[in-house]
Amino acid sequence: MPRDLPLGNGSLLVNFDRLYQVRDIYFPHVGKENHSQGHPFRFGVWVDGLFRWIDDPGWVRDLRYRTDTLITCVSLHHPELEIGIECADAVDMAANLFVRRFEIHELSGRPREARLFFHHDFHILENAVGDTAYYEPQRRCLIHYKGKRWFLINGARWNGHPPGVVEDDEGDGPPGMAVGIDQWATGVKEFLGKEGTWKDAEDGTLQGNPVAQGSVDSTVALHARTAPGAPAVLHYWMAAGTSFDEVAEINRGVRRRGPDEFLGRTRAYWELWVDKSEWDFGKIPEEIVGCFRRSLLTLRTQVDNEGGITAANDHDIIRFARDTYSYVWPRDGALAAYALDLSDHFQTTQAFFDFCHRVIAKEGYFLHKYNPDGSLASSWHPWQGKEGKQLPIQEDETGLVLWALWNHMDRFRDVEWIRDKYRGLVARAANWMASYIDPATGLPRPSYDLWEERYGVHAFTVAAVWAGLVAASRFAYRFNEGHLARKWKGAADGIRAAADRLLYRPELGRFARTVTPRGGGEVDVDPTLDASLYGLWYFGMYPPDDPRIVGTMEEVRRRLWVKTDVGGLARYENDHYHQATDKDIGSVPGNPWFVCTLWLAQWHIALAKNAEELSPALDLLRWTAARALPSGVLAEQVHPYTNEPLSVSPLTWSHAAFVSSFLEYADKLAGLAPCAACGQAPRLRRTRVEDS
Repeated sequence: MPRDLPLGNGSLLVNFDRLYQVRDIYFPHVGKENHSQGHPFRFGVWVDGLFRWIDDPGWVRDLRYRTDTLITCVSLHHPELEIGIECADAVDMAANLFVRRFEIHELSGRPREARLFFHHDFHILENAVGDTAYYEPQRRCLIHYKGKRWFLINGARWNGHPPGVVEDDEGDGPPGMAVGIDQWATGVKEFLGKEGTWKDAEDGTLQGNPVAQGSVDSTVALHARTAPGAPAVLHYWMAAGTSFDEVAEINRGVRRRGPDEFLGRTRAYWELWVDKSEWDFGKIPEEIVGCFRRSLLTLRTQVDNEGGITAANDHDIIRFARDTYSYVWPRDGALAAYALDLSDHFQTTQAFFDFCHRVIAKEGYFLHKYNPDGSLASSWHPWQGKEGKQLPIQEDETGLVLWALWNHMDRFRDVEWIRDKYRGLVARAANWMASYIDPATGLPRPSYDLWEERYGVHAFTVAAVWAGLVAASRFAYRFNEGHLARKWKGAADGIRAAADRLLYRPELGRFARTVTPRGGGEVDVDPTLDASLYGLWYFGMYPPDDPRIVGTMEEVRRRLWVKTDVGGLARYENDHYHQATDKDIGSVPGNPWFVCTLWLAQWHIALAKNAEELSPALDLLRWTAARALPSGVLAEQVHPYTNEPLSVSPLTWSHAAFVSSFLEYADKLAGLAPCAACGQAPRLRRTRVEDS
């Protein structure tokens, strides 16, 4: 199920699904550890003896964000309960605090009591063994803990209830705020047939068991008096930390200052963050500008404060292979860092390059993927191949980190910061890439492709390695090491010459996606058309208007476009991953992928010589924005007939590709001649408003 609303601050990440259930709680790293393991944290409402969990089909839900923030704007209405709720949720911009505000609207025409129930199905440290849940009477809160992972749950109401017991050292709090949960229950789940305390809530009353250990869950309730025309307000919060003292201190701050102050400062922070360059995008359609801003914010939720840029954190993908996307692929991270650099968020990307500097192998390559804490992640790439030992790598990951790092350096010129990375990251990787070339073909030696499915020499990888070596040579020239610059540039030139000879196939009229050496400098050719051929021009190895590139991209557009009402570009012909149909490969070569569709947009942007020629790119940006979830979240793929999101959602790569495509479009439009159709010169520029 897609994660419609991710909320995070780089240490604590909370995901909601489309039913408005909390499904993932990651702490202390984005992507590690998931203390819910995808189990739903149920939310329910009791009123007048009727109880409905949020997954009840009677709920009418609208799940969005407040504009330009990472604060939700959720509307709930249940006709049978005759109640409406306006919800705002956030992870605080600084503290590891998940805070929620509920404004309850009485629709029955008479005063009543409403009770909100919050269920917690923790699997602390990613398992259900040895957890403890207990009620803490001094603070009137509930606590879950195991080892160095602590979660404190509390709440407050503002509608005239008598204040709760507040100890002096906790602070008095804002006037009118009564702190403390009204009901609680702790108990056993997933053991001896026990379902959990959420069943206890369905009569509106919790039994109040004060402690449980082992495989446990909990439920708490907050009560409110409702009246027509006078909304009742309740707050709920969860503090995450590594000790009791840590979560108690966060709780103390909420009691003293009030939860709305944390919502307010988080709103202000993200509004400032998303517009740090104070862009003026002129007449670019608002829905596309809005998708750009939402993509930037969503992208940031997937980035750990210690630099790891995770691919996705939708835990439901575990159903397919008992593994997730909650890892750092250097390739995905490099492309996301490039997008963030284009948007001037250079501090975030510096942390990513620091991460890469820490994890690169001493030999000079990156392995398959990494955990957000920098440890080596799971992999399906073998060390043993047909001819003996082989490296379990995707070499494009090494090349693209250097490519993105040079673009970062060229844009921001942070010389002191780059100094140690030149020797430890750039030179190490470039020396290895220059040595990892097949002397018989002149191309990089075989590795796995960017889709992680096949072993060989791939056009995308060749382009990435070329770009990484060229980037390294530029670093070397700037550091006055001409001998290294010439060495690395020479290796890149040799790869380009080999690509001319072996990757371009006159018999196909285009480039091949993969070739496999067979000895004597000869190769076997995989003629399958693949959208990733865009890398040949995007990373600079060929100009976008090279006739061979034009022929290749035209074939990509013609044969990989999904010919249904949904549209969009597939990855390659007869793509089996989450395949929706194999009945008509000519019309549906695969599911539409956002990144592939945006690669086509980027090619149109690169080719355009006037504003009119940018129209195809604008159409593809519109296509993407129109297929986002109502919250603005982009999945990995969509169903070719229903437009439903497929695979993980959100996918960091999808949002990074939209950010890059949009900013490339805006820059190109700003520098082009007037549109022949309207006679109007573009006036926007990605500069500060006061400089325009």
